[in-house]
Amino acid sequence: MQAIRSILVVLEPDRPEGLALKRAKLIAGVTQSHLHLLICDRKGDHADYLSDLADSLKAEGYSITTQQSWLDNQHQTIIAAQQAEGCGLVIKQHVPDNPLKKALLTPDDWKLLRYCPGPVLMVKTDRPWTGGNILAAVDVGNSDGEHRTLHATIVSHGYDIASLAHGTLHVISAHPSPMLSAADPTFQLKETIEARYREECRAFQAEYDVSDERLHIEEGPADVLIPHVAHKLEAAVTVIGTVARSGISGALIGNTAEVVLDALESDVLVLKPEAIIAHLEELVAQR
Repeated sequence: MQAIRSILVVLEPDRPEGLALKRAKLIAGVTQSHLHLLICDRKGDHADYLSDLADSLKAEGYSITTQQSWLDNQHQTIIAAQQAEGCGLVIKQHVPDNPLKKALLTPDDWKLLRYCPGPVLMVKTDRPWTGGNILAAVDVGNSDGEHRTLHATIVSHGYDIASLAHGTLHVISAHPSPMLSAADPTFQLKETIEARYREECRAFQAEYDVSDERLHIEEGPADVLIPHVAHKLEAAVTVIGTVARSGISGALIGNTAEVVLDALESDVLVLKPEAIIAHLEELVAQR
């Protein structure tokens, strides 16, 4: 996160609390990143609003550019701006859809998480980050190359956020429930499953300097456990990642991240491996 030179901030003038901008100012204050402010609107003229806001932020010492734009929909507008400006992070306030609409249509924030080539920080609360707990969600049971690289990215960003917020990084990893039908007896008993996971975590803990007190090994589905542990820790930010799965684009975000987005009470940072980022950039370029 320290290497981010430019941040895209999605502004919504009808949401005066400006949660995305507050987080962007906090990060830019430490990283000295440039802030590119974007309003996605095809109708109204927000030139005066953007000009006044830019002047105010420049007076505070921030580097600012502004843009009002609209393509076919909000997520494509955001992604086009992110690519054109070379932004290393997108920050947006999460607006949950009502359940009926969500059942019929894929929420726009989900689409942004799926298709944006860069990291996306969804701001859900005005809870201060300062001195808070940061939760990084990893899958220690998956130790293939792609997951290992993603784990490194997730934990690194978690430590960066903890550093700039003077907070504490915690890590959660979910393990499967016991199955009597499992061929390996290790996976038939809860105690042996957890012991095996704890053992696998030793190398992970040593590599990333995570103490036992800050490592949370839980049994069950990740989309349930991550919000549960985040709530228990009163986490300010939860960092999650995704690897490729089959789908139309071949690089869709996992269901876990989408479900977790609505269930979490914290802000959510979603990261992707380099291979997915490169593939998504190709898809954007083809449009």
